[in-house]
Amino acid sequence: MVPDSSELAARAAEWAGHGFDEGRAALLEDFAAWLIAEAMPAGGLGPREGGRLWGRHIADSLTFASAWEVPPLEILDVGSGVGLPGIPLAILWPETEVTLLDRGGRRIRLLRRAIQVLGLTNVHFAQGDVFDVADTWVGITFRGSVKPPEAVGLSARMLVPGGVSVVGLSRREDPPERGRDLIGVAEALGLAARIERVPSEVLDGAAWLLIMTAGE
Repeated sequence: MVPDSSELAARAAEWAGHGFDEGRAALLEDFAAWLIAEAMPAGGLGPREGGRLWGRHIADSLTFASAWEVPPLEILDVGSGVGLPGIPLAILWPETEVTLLDRGGRRIRLLRRAIQVLGLTNVHFAQGDVFDVADTWVGITFRGSVKPPEAVGLSARMLVPGGVSVVGLSRREDPPERGRDLIGVAEALGLAARIERVPSEVLDGAAWLLIMTAGE
């Protein structure tokens, strides 16, 4: 197993099918440093997460990019917390407009600080509850922010025709429970859905993603 390092991020981006150059790598290093220096002391991440920051958080975020063959025009990152997966995806795709949505004022302040420190001009933030969002979106990401069945319903309501959403399901070797049920619900709501396994050799263990596409 590769030790927790930026090499995992490069591996995840390659697996997802997207370019990863030295400039992006340097920005991700800066983001990792900010997470340790500011986000963790503020409670944005647990005190034990520093030892698995790349595999469990940054590289994991980059695997969400596998849902798109080409970078989407925009992404809404629901329940972004300290910017995961939104900020790593914004670094990977500098032409994609990424909106980080969170309910907590403290987390919004952290997100504002992260955007400032990293100098990301394609990242925006908004405070609010996703269930109150009336807009439609080209891309949506959910990484542990709402329950998967709720993410399916939100995707059906919020995606534009042809839009794509990605839900992080689990980080276990075995397939996620109720995976087929989630696909069935998504299809009943007019979404094409599949569950994708991120191989254990890409991160620090297997991961599972639910990817949904709205009908044209």
